[in-house]
Amino acid sequence: MNKINIPKETSSPIGSTTVRGIKLFGDGASLDAFTRLQAQGRVTGFTTNPTLMHRAHIADYEKFARDLIAVIPDLPISFEVFSDDFDEMRRQALKIAGWGPNVYVKVPITNTRRVSSLPLVADLSRQGVKLNVTAILTLEQVAGTVHALDKDAPAIVSVFAGRIADTGVDPMPIMRAAVAIAARKPLAEVLWASPREVLNIHQARDCGCHIITATADILNKLDMSGKDLGDLSQETVAMFHRDAVAAGFQL
Repeated sequence: MNKINIPKETSSPIGSTTVRGIKLFGDGASLDAFTRLQAQGRVTGFTTNPTLMHRAHIADYEKFARDLIAVIPDLPISFEVFSDDFDEMRRQALKIAGWGPNVYVKVPITNTRRVSSLPLVADLSRQGVKLNVTAILTLEQVAGTVHALDKDAPAIVSVFAGRIADTGVDPMPIMRAAVAIAARKPLAEVLWASPREVLNIHQARDCGCHIITATADILNKLDMSGKDLGDLSQETVAMFHRDAVAAGFQL
């Protein structure tokens, strides 16, 4: 019989609340959750978008944004324009940028008609607006964004790695290439967007991404980093048993 070599378990290089080598941003639309993450020291920035705000039943966009900036004035926060018209996008972007020095303006890579936003990105970046170009899924979009950015303006290039993976495509080669392309502009940072699990934080770091944005649920799972897998197995069995007893199941 052939001997089976079982690899030894190793401790994760991720700490209990932070990750070495990559910035963690909180993603969501909850003032309480964001302030809690800041107080815990888990994150170094935040992102949100109109979909998350709508799901959180936020009725006043500007009030929510200004309230958030008031309690978190010293960490980068990304707020997204929501018009589909480029002239109106530009007006919204300039207004949002004026809310505070820590504000990044999220501009989608195209509008709903698939018309490129890159002329607008170039215009705003030349004016010194800190941009977060979002909803990027292809390397062509990455290259176009990096080319449009002003070399003296900080910017974030948000590549939706999780959505790439949802199509059955491994996002890691794309993310590595995106990081290499973004290196042409020293102030541009690549963000791994739409993560699905803690593993994605490891993957983003290994690809050289500067930032990953994640919900509080994913960030809270960092507490499991380095946990003994045997212990985790026992805890899982105990959870199943506890829930079965609580449900009163009988056979």
